[in-house]
Amino acid sequence: MSLPQPPAGTPLPPTPLRSKQRPPTQLPAAQLRVATIEDAAAIAAIYAAHVLHGTATFELTPPGVDEMAARMRAIDADGHPWIVAARDASIVGYAYAAPYRPRPAYRYTCEDSIYVAPDALGQGVGRRLLDALIDASTRRGDRQMIAVIGDARNLASVNVHRAAGFTPIGTLANVGRKFGRWLDVVMMQRALGEGAATPPEEGAA
Repeated sequence: MSLPQPPAGTPLPPTPLRSKQRPPTQLPAAQLRVATIEDAAAIAAIYAAHVLHGTATFELTPPGVDEMAARMRAIDADGHPWIVAARDASIVGYAYAAPYRPRPAYRYTCEDSIYVAPDALGQGVGRRLLDALIDASTRRGDRQMIAVIGDARNLASVNVHRAAGFTPIGTLANVGRKFGRWLDVVMMQRALGEGAATPPEEGAA
């Protein structure tokens, strides 16, 4: 599968699960590249850990490899970026942008998703993925990015987004239930490129 800008496999420039980790200074830097369909199994494994043990996602049953591959193809068909972080040939995190809503007037607004392997948390992988995703979505022509953060206690995600220029725009209280408790959703937003200062293209509505 070939994902947009740049071609699949092309390296990209640097830009509440807990685990025991070596200090980041002892770890080789993760390399960012555009995802390929061959990454689906590794991506599904990372996501499964968050589904089964975390509250960042409200899914309760992890999708299989075939379902994850289908989701990747759907993102590709929309022309949105999907990026992976690899270290020593192993995928340690991924990020993608998707349409915020299906109605056509939302076509210049995207929503980001970022998941990092449990043993790579706290090493800056998520921030680098988010920065690369912002760059790729800006190049695509999107003008706004929305973060829909599961669980208001997920301060790591809130702080990463805030550091990347996102601002809080609201909280949906008690809209999810997982692991026997009600969960809030934190909404954050960031302008991309010129944001709302100019039309997205000549003659655009």
